[in-house]
Amino acid sequence: MTNEQYQEAVEWLFVQAPNYQIDGQKAYKPGLDNIIRLCDFFGNPQEKIKCVHIGGTNGKGSSSNMLASVLQESGYKTGLYNSPHLIDFTERIKVNGNNCDKEFVYHFIQKLKNLPEDIQPSFFEFTTIMAFEYFHQQKVDIAIIEVGLGGRLDSTNIINPLVAAITNVQLDHQNILGDTIEEIAGEKAGIVKPRIPIISGDENEAVKNIIKNKADKENAPFIDAAVIKTALKSDLQGYYQEKNIKVVVCLIEELKKLNYTISDENTEKGLLHVHQNTGFIGRWFEFSHNPLTICDTGHNQAGLEYVFSQLNSIDKHKHIILGFVNDKKIDEVMKILPDNSQFYFAKPAIHRGRHPEDYENLLVDAKIFYKIFDSVQQAYLSAKEQCTNEEMIFIGGSNFVVGEFLEKNLEISK
Repeated sequence: MTNEQYQEAVEWLFVQAPNYQIDGQKAYKPGLDNIIRLCDFFGNPQEKIKCVHIGGTNGKGSSSNMLASVLQESGYKTGLYNSPHLIDFTERIKVNGNNCDKEFVYHFIQKLKNLPEDIQPSFFEFTTIMAFEYFHQQKVDIAIIEVGLGGRLDSTNIINPLVAAITNVQLDHQNILGDTIEEIAGEKAGIVKPRIPIISGDENEAVKNIIKNKADKENAPFIDAAVIKTALKSDLQGYYQEKNIKVVVCLIEELKKLNYTISDENTEKGLLHVHQNTGFIGRWFEFSHNPLTICDTGHNQAGLEYVFSQLNSIDKHKHIILGFVNDKKIDEVMKILPDNSQFYFAKPAIHRGRHPEDYENLLVDAKIFYKIFDSVQQAYLSAKEQCTNEEMIFIGGSNFVVGEFLEKNLEISK
């Protein structure tokens, strides 16, 4: 298999089942019927692996990677399924921090091409079954499965995990999950299963109650991570990681009850070596120091509030590059933009990318100093030219903005 063959196969995957809705073709297909039939076609590999299920609006990626790092430090061969990828498709599926083998991806896609015509999976269903099969073939000791979207109807919800967690519930994907926190919490709580411990990391009592009520109905132990105290730290530097660490600590305690051997030293080292152990980047990621350049994939109002608050705590003039996709509500985001900053708004290079000209009225109303660019790279090069070593650059607003920036510049920086 050549790299060209691999690229062609992955491109086929995107064309056959777009990652997001394109020209009326829906990528998100709510319901488990399709994934049930798809897993059955491949011999139900999800039933042959032990799993942890992690959902939530924000923090599920960070929590998944922190837990994976701790399990790796504890000597377990650990699978990790995250989305979306930032640079290469294989980032979505990892074993002990190593991206999924491209040869496997190529050959698995050839099998997907031969599916019965009455099975028409979405992009995420394709990648989910691919992860299950890879983890089964790799004989992982445990796999951490991140929910894609919502919970109740998400294709990952076919698994029967050892333990599950919901990091938090915020407004996001309202066009699919509901217009209120309560509605969205109900969808997220759909991953609660009979007698399987469920951990909640949200401080909102209404959210807690919805998750707890579902747990009670399912006779599932309910653990409130928000109330625990811990002094543990992580090399993931965002302020918001303190809340995610509490969720991870509770997950570890539940796994210990199931006879997983995880020492305090394993936990401490795992949390401090997430980047090294899992290759996780994009969450308050320090790209360079001269000038200080940070990127973060926070992309909804709640996530950006945390990120902007942390930016405001840094006593530097800021050059902030932001971009958004079409389905994100950004009116409220414009009200919380960091102080002491000049802004560079760019269109992410994907079909869903929103050109800043479409929301320039909001920029005018915000009374900020801004420039508009056709690409993230153009915005970054302009900011870099303007920024002194005493100032800083921030890149964010979307996973796709951060991914595009890293793809263009990460190798150059090494």
